[in-house]
Amino acid sequence: MERIEESRLMDPLKPAEAHVVLVSPFTGPVVPLAAVPDPVFAEGLFGDGIGIDPLVGKLIAPCDGTVMHLARTGHAVTLQSAEGVQVLVHIGIDTVELNGEGFSPKIAQGDSVRRGDTLIEFDLDVVACRAPSLVSVVAIANSDAFEVVERAGAGHVEAGASTLLVLRARGGVVPGAIPEHEFIADEVRRTITLAHAGGLHARPAARAREAVRGVDARVEVRYGERKAAIESVVGLLALGAGEGVTIELVGIGKEAERAVNAVAEELLREAAGEAHEVPARAPASAPAPVTASAATAEPGVLAGVCAAPGVAVGTLVRWDEAELTPAEAASNTPAAESRALDKAIAAVDAELDHSVRTASQRGAIGEAGIFTMHRVLLEDPALVDTARDAISLGKSAGYAWREAIRAQIAVLGKVDDPLLAERAADLRDLEKRVLRALGLSNTAARVLPDEAVLAADEFTPSDLATLDRSRVTALVMARGGATSHAAIIARQAGIPALVALGDALKQVEEGTQVVVDAGAGRFAYTPSAADIDRARNERLRLAGLREANRRSSHEAAATRDGRAVEIAANIATLDDAVTAVDNGADAVGLLRTELMFIHRQAAPTVDEHRQSYQAIADALKGRTAIIRTLDVGADKEVDYLTLPPEPNPALGLRGIRLAQVRPDLLDDQLRGLLAVKPAGKVRILLPMVTDVGELVRLRERIEAFAREAGRTEPIEVGVMIEVPSAALLADQLARHADFLSIGTNDLTQYTLAMDRCQPDLAAQADGLHPAVLRLVAATVEGANRHGKWVGVCGALAGDPLAVPLLVGLGVSELSVDPVSVPSIKARVRKLDYNECRARAQNALALESAQAVRTASAATWPLD
Repeated sequence: MERIEESRLMDPLKPAEAHVVLVSPFTGPVVPLAAVPDPVFAEGLFGDGIGIDPLVGKLIAPCDGTVMHLARTGHAVTLQSAEGVQVLVHIGIDTVELNGEGFSPKIAQGDSVRRGDTLIEFDLDVVACRAPSLVSVVAIANSDAFEVVERAGAGHVEAGASTLLVLRARGGVVPGAIPEHEFIADEVRRTITLAHAGGLHARPAARAREAVRGVDARVEVRYGERKAAIESVVGLLALGAGEGVTIELVGIGKEAERAVNAVAEELLREAAGEAHEVPARAPASAPAPVTASAATAEPGVLAGVCAAPGVAVGTLVRWDEAELTPAEAASNTPAAESRALDKAIAAVDAELDHSVRTASQRGAIGEAGIFTMHRVLLEDPALVDTARDAISLGKSAGYAWREAIRAQIAVLGKVDDPLLAERAADLRDLEKRVLRALGLSNTAARVLPDEAVLAADEFTPSDLATLDRSRVTALVMARGGATSHAAIIARQAGIPALVALGDALKQVEEGTQVVVDAGAGRFAYTPSAADIDRARNERLRLAGLREANRRSSHEAAATRDGRAVEIAANIATLDDAVTAVDNGADAVGLLRTELMFIHRQAAPTVDEHRQSYQAIADALKGRTAIIRTLDVGADKEVDYLTLPPEPNPALGLRGIRLAQVRPDLLDDQLRGLLAVKPAGKVRILLPMVTDVGELVRLRERIEAFAREAGRTEPIEVGVMIEVPSAALLADQLARHADFLSIGTNDLTQYTLAMDRCQPDLAAQADGLHPAVLRLVAATVEGANRHGKWVGVCGALAGDPLAVPLLVGLGVSELSVDPVSVPSIKARVRKLDYNECRARAQNALALESAQAVRTASAATWPLD
C-alpha cells in the first residue's frame, strides 16, 4: 500500500486512476476510527473508515452517488458511488435514540446527489446535549470490496474541500453497483439470558462470532452500558456478562434476523466443554488457597495455590524478561509498517497452528485448545484494526501492536472477573509473540542449571513451549490462577507448579535454594538442611517406586490368589502406543480416534483411517487394540461437521448417534478398521449405545462391510457402557456384543446428573459413588450370563483406591493412561481377590463416595 502522491491529496478533484476519493462530509477535527467512543464503529463493525468531531451542523455528500438508504430518524445516510462504494455517514453516537429530533434531511432515498450537496442539516446543541457524543463516522460498508489506501491524518478537515479517504478496489477490479432493492438496513433486536456456566467467555464468544461469518448482517452485543461487536472476542469478554445476566443482541443488515438468531443459539448453548474456562474456587487437583495467616505463621515460607502437584528442590531462576520496548515513531512508510505487522501476525499464526497440531498429536487436547484460542484472539479486529489505525498516524508496527494489546488488557481489567485476568495473560503472550516476530528481543538464550525452579510474575504458554523441561523441576508464579493456560500445560508436562504467591516472591533472590511442595501450597525459600533432605528423599522414594514398578511392568498382573487382570492402556496417538508398550501394557483397551477428526478441514478418508490404525497396530507388536469409533460432541467438537446447535450437547448427537445425521463418517471409519491386518488384533468399540436395537443395526453394517471387503475372519465388537440404560440392559447387550467396556467418566456424570467438566462439581462427581458401583456390578452380572468379559476404560480404572473394588466386582480388564500401567499392575499384585469381592459388596451398601474411599484406604493403604 504505497502512499498516494502529495499533489493528488492536495487536490481531491484529480483522483489517481483506479482510486476513489472521498472528501470530508463534515468540518472539524479528525478522530481515528479506534478512538470513536462506540465499539460498534471503533472495532470496524460497519467497515473501515474514520471519525470526525463536527463543528458545523451540516453533512454534505462526500462523492457523487445515489442515496441507497436514509435512516428513518434522519441521523444517518448511505450513498453508493458509481464505482460501487457504499459510504455510510453516521452523525453522532447512539443518535437513533433521539428519534429524529434535531435532524433535517434534505434528500430522500433513491435521490442522485453530487459531491458537496447538502444531505442533512442537524442542530449541534440538541445532538451534543442529548447524545453520548457528537463524534461522527464515515465508514465503507463494503470494505470487503474496497480498501482504504490513505486517510486524513490528525488535524482539521473542511467539508467538501479536504480529502478524507482514498479507496482502491480490492484485486484491482471495480465491482458493479448493487441494485437499490438489495440494500436493506433492517434492524433486529433480541434479549437473552445467559444460563450456562461462565456466561459470555472465550469459547462461546468465539463460537458466536463464527456463527455469523459470511452472513449479510452485523451484530452488536449490549450489556448494561457496554457494547461490543460480535467480531471481537476481546470486546465480548470485556462486557463482563456472567452466568444469569441478560444481554441484548442488535442486528443490522439484510440478514439481521438470521444473524441475531444464530448468535442467540450459540450463546444459549450449554456446551459441556466450556466449563474449563470458568474459574474454579479450588480445582480438583489442587487444594484451596492457603490463607495469609498460614503464610506468616511459618517464617521463610510463602503460601500459594497448587496449579500442578509435586515436590521439587532446586535453584531459583528468574524467568521474567525485561520489557520489549519498540520505538514509537515509524522508520518506514505506513504501508511498509502495515506489511511488517501483517507478516509478523501471519508468522505467529503459523507458529500457533504448529503448536495446535503438535499438542493434538501428543493427545494434549487442553493445550491444543489454548493455542487455538490464541489464534482466535490474534485475528480479533479490536486488536488488528486498532494497531493499523495507529500505524496510519505514523506509529511503528511494534509500538502500534503493543498499545493495541494493552488497551484491550486495560478494558478487561475494568471487569471484576478472575477469568478475564487469565485472558489478559493470553493477550500479553500474543504481545510478546508478535513483537518477537517483528524482530524485537532483549535476551540471549537462557542456560538453566540442572535443577531450576523458575519464577515469574506469570508464565505464558509460549514461555513454557520454549523451556528445556529436562532441567526444570518446578514453576512458581506471583500471580495467575490454577485454571490458567500455563497451569494446564504445567500439569500436562508433569512439572510441579504454584501460582498466586504474591509480590513477596519478587523479593526472593535469584540463586536461592528452595523447596516446592505444590500439593501443600508451600514455597520454602529459607529451607533448612533437614527440609531439603526430606524433600529430596520423598522425590527419590517416589522415583524409586516408579522404577521398581517399571521393571516388573512387562509381567502379567494377577492377585495373590491367582485372579488374572489385564492392564491395558488408553491411547490417542502413535506415540502413545509406543509409550504403552514401553510401560508394559498388555493391550490397548481404548484407542480414542477423535484426534483423526479434529483440527482438520475435512473428514479423513478410508485409506487415511487404515494407515493410521495400521501404524498403531504395528507399533503394538502383536498386542490387541480396542478402537473406539468416533465420539464427538459435548467437550469434543469438530468444526467442519457443521452440526445443528444443541442446548445440551452432552445429551445430544454423541457417539453412534452421530451416524444418524452423518452415516458417511462412521462408514468410512469402519471400512478403514476392517482393513487393518492381522485381522484378529483389532476390536471395534461402539460408544454411547443405549439399547439393543442400536447395537444390532451397527453389527449388521459391520458385517456387510466385512463381506464387501472379502473378509472371512470374524471381528470382535464391543459396547461402551456409559449411560445407566446400557448398564441396566447389560444382559441384553451382552447377548449381541463380544465384550463390554465401562466408561466411568460419562457413566458417573449421567448417573449423578453432574457435568464432569464443571470444576465446582469435580469433587462430588466421584466414580466411587455407590450408585455408580452398583451399575458396574449390574454390568458384570449381565455380561456373565452370556460368558462375556467386562473392562473399565474410564478414569476410575487408574484410581488406586478404586482398583481393589473394581477387581472385586468382577472386572477383568483395567485400561489406564500408559504411564500408569506399571503402578496399577503393582497394585493388583498386592491384592487378594476373595477379600476384594467381600469388601466390594460391602461398598455397595455405603452411603457416599467419601465413605467408599475411606473404607478402601483403610483396607488397602496407598504407597
